[in-house]
Amino acid sequence: MASYAVDKASTSSDSGKGHASGYTLDEKRRAALAEVDNAKFSFFHLKVCLVAGVGFFTDAYDIFAINIASTMLGYVYGKGQKLSTNQDLGVKVATPIGTLFGQLLFGWLADLVGRKRMYGVELMIIIVATFGQAVSGEAHAVNVIGVLIVWRGLMGIGIGGDYPLSAVISSEFAATHIRGRLMTAVFANQGWGQFTAALVAFIIVAAYKKSLLADDPAVLPHVDQMWRILIGLGCIPGVLALYFRLTIPETPRFTMDIERNVQQAAQDVDNFLTSGTFYVDPDAAIERVQAPKATRRDFFQYYSHWENLKVLIGCSYSWFALDIAFYGLGLNSSIILNAIGFGNPPKTLKGTMAVYVNLKNICLGNLILSVAGLIPGYWASFLVIDRWGRKPIQFMGFTMLTILFCCMGFGYDRLIATPAASKAFVFLYCLANFFQNFGPNTTTFIVPGEAFPTRYRSTSHGISAASGKLGAVIAQVGFARLKDIGGSNAFVGHILEIFAFFMLTGIFSTMLIPETNQKTLEDLSNEDQEGFIQGPAQPKQPSA
Repeated sequence: MASYAVDKASTSSDSGKGHASGYTLDEKRRAALAEVDNAKFSFFHLKVCLVAGVGFFTDAYDIFAINIASTMLGYVYGKGQKLSTNQDLGVKVATPIGTLFGQLLFGWLADLVGRKRMYGVELMIIIVATFGQAVSGEAHAVNVIGVLIVWRGLMGIGIGGDYPLSAVISSEFAATHIRGRLMTAVFANQGWGQFTAALVAFIIVAAYKKSLLADDPAVLPHVDQMWRILIGLGCIPGVLALYFRLTIPETPRFTMDIERNVQQAAQDVDNFLTSGTFYVDPDAAIERVQAPKATRRDFFQYYSHWENLKVLIGCSYSWFALDIAFYGLGLNSSIILNAIGFGNPPKTLKGTMAVYVNLKNICLGNLILSVAGLIPGYWASFLVIDRWGRKPIQFMGFTMLTILFCCMGFGYDRLIATPAASKAFVFLYCLANFFQNFGPNTTTFIVPGEAFPTRYRSTSHGISAASGKLGAVIAQVGFARLKDIGGSNAFVGHILEIFAFFMLTGIFSTMLIPETNQKTLEDLSNEDQEGFIQGPAQPKQPSA
């Protein structure tokens, strides 16, 4: 690949002499890929990182804001000022279910019609659905919780589309030596989204303190305003990022390997690496090439080989196991904090003051969890992902999580016995958040965006991510159904033990994935790149 400049020069001699030979076109493809793989970090890479990252910021804000908003909803619409188990489950599980379908759908569409054509569509869905939640109303024939569940399911479809699209776009544009850090920086915005959701909620609660304390405790109209503002503000970063998503160039790998237009891809590479822009001449002649095409038969043939199938299984199950705990904790952190008595308002408080103190403490608890565990974990991964590699980080993360969940689960009764012990529990909880992100939560996002051929990269990432969301759905349903066995929140300790078991299985599934660090995407595809292009595509014969 070091000779890519020579390869490029050799192809220019064919211009104006008719169709290039298959060997020349293959050289040109490898030369363009080498330019991408060996490029220095540039403003264009930063732009890709920011545009993709804002989407993940929005996703995390919208997903985890419901963790706090569900308590507010309970005060306004729940019987006894608390959502029923089914209502709480519905508003929390709707988004992961929608996300699962969105990941499969957009993963497939991005490989079928292009990354650029689908990028931005999923953000529009998120914006509309988020606004729809904020203006949801109730009437005699319509229940506001039911309306929220529908909107959150639709929002989940948009969020699901963001996973394969952002992962694949950032990996296909990134140079080999910085690919891990670029993808980690994109994904790390998830931590900032969770933090911002808790911070915004805290600011809203503080701003409404005077109005809330003056409310009728049986009605709490200002709490109804608070959750709508909290969720509705999730539209803003999506709106700001929409234009940039719609105008991002198509990745050269898609243009070459799926559209089979090597000439346009080589031109795109020159443009975005030098000026950060791209141009498509609508009048330029398009010369298609012969290259492996994505078909159902080719898909099954590719995955009929164990060395390819095991990677898909390893990526999918690792994500499934991780999300059992990640969403089991993330969507229920307020419940767990209440269960251990961390920040609970004194029982002497009554009326609206008790409501205010409870909401404030929930926001503070979530802020602590974000700052002490979630955000540092992402950036610890960022610092070492391109030096240690992906597999060591994933092994370490699953191992530490197994130990931590065993400590929290089997020691649960003692850890909640006294205020001092509950602080130790929160410390262990923060460590678990840290090693989720300095571990499999980051690597399960990165590896599926690297380890598959271009024509199936987005589809395979979507399958892996959807497996994770299946784990999230199972975790949320299981948590809701199991936590009160034996009394209110009495089964939480055993749920943590179950999480420990799944973390243990993740150690074994990690053995199935390859180490992708410092390898080109083409080397990782398990396909011979010499002669990948066999020549110009044969023109279709007119039918008789």
